Amino acid sequence: MKTEIFKNSLLGQYSKTVLENGLSVYIMEKPGFDSSFALYGTKYGSINTKFSRNGGPDIEVPAGIAHFLEHKLFESEEGDTFQRFAKTGAYCNAYTSFDKTCYIFSCTKSFNENLDILLDFVQSPYFTAETVAKEQGIIAQEIKMYEDNPGWRVFFNLLRTMYENHPVKIDIAGTVDSIAQIDDKLLYECYNTFYNPSNMFICIAGNVKTNEVLSQIEKGMKPHEKVSVKSAVSSEVKEVKEHYIEQALEVSKPLFCYGFKDIPKTERVGIKDRMIAGITLDLLCGDCSSLYRRLLADGLIDNELSSEHFQGEGYSAFIIEGESDNPKAVAEEINKEIKNLIKNGIDTRLFEAIKKAAYGDAVKRFDSTDNIVTDMQDCAISGGTLFDSIDLLGSINEQDILTCLEKLTEPSAVLSVITPRN
Repeated sequence: MKTEIFKNSLLGQYSKTVLENGLSVYIMEKPGFDSSFALYGTKYGSINTKFSRNGGPDIEVPAGIAHFLEHKLFESEEGDTFQRFAKTGAYCNAYTSFDKTCYIFSCTKSFNENLDILLDFVQSPYFTAETVAKEQGIIAQEIKMYEDNPGWRVFFNLLRTMYENHPVKIDIAGTVDSIAQIDDKLLYECYNTFYNPSNMFICIAGNVKTNEVLSQIEKGMKPHEKVSVKSAVSSEVKEVKEHYIEQALEVSKPLFCYGFKDIPKTERVGIKDRMIAGITLDLLCGDCSSLYRRLLADGLIDNELSSEHFQGEGYSAFIIEGESDNPKAVAEEINKEIKNLIKNGIDTRLFEAIKKAAYGDAVKRFDSTDNIVTDMQDCAISGGTLFDSIDLLGSINEQDILTCLEKLTEPSAVLSVITPRN
């Protein structure tokens, strides 16, 4: 067992412990807090459809299997896991994203009992041909439901138009055809590959004692075969497939996602570059930006205009989304503003205000156990520490923003639009 302690004079400290079996455990004690939050995760998401075990040949599995596996782990010979948590009064849930699957609970009492339940069900797969067939029907309905969800479709239409090879372009749940290929044997193969301790992490924040929790986790570990896993994510081309995609659905007003494709120089975008990207988007189109005020005054958008830096293993994109009767005009205004900022420079006062706001938001996150655990999860996936964003903010300068803006070019852009059905 190896433990590292990370400290910040303002925000306290937390530990990262790697157990003998390779499991990483992050714990931040928050004495006096009423609630505790725990997460048990694996570095296994929807993009991991091609991989190798222990240096062997590549194995390819159907899209959507990580999400399918997440659903099935809640079933066991002992019954439904949600009922086990309900008896303790805890809230539990799970989610699958592009690069991870996580199982969570929060509680105000019986933390140790809830942690035992979490440790037990995540380590107790139970799949049969009959239960898999039943779940295929349930997930197929879920997939069909999302096919008619405008917010979901405008986003994934953007991705499948932006990316040529990368599996990030495929819906997290897969397709009706792909999940029809899943059986209990495939589920066990993926579970035994990705749900091994050296590929997993536990993150905990709350009114707990680190040594006691570590002891409980060690005792709760079940035997696992040692596995080294390597994902074979397809390399991506610089160009986008198309610059425009449109779909008609039941909406009262057009929705749009306008994205700029960026090929990361390394496997994952570093923490400082992620922070620069966030500040850049705030300067470009945040609530205090001149672009936002102009779009609002001209009636091109309603009150909402959101943005995100979408990034992960082998992919990165800058995405702006909202509602507009004229999405193409909004995209043109965004392009004009980018060129204007590169030519004339950014608003220094706004830049400093956004940095101060980012600092305040980063500090405030330590008042919430679920935010702390979410950030710990990011550390487990991408590396770094909880305090990196606070430590690095001061080093970000205006030139960093201008360099980032230069990535937002029209040849790398895709506009995805959902229009009202006639």
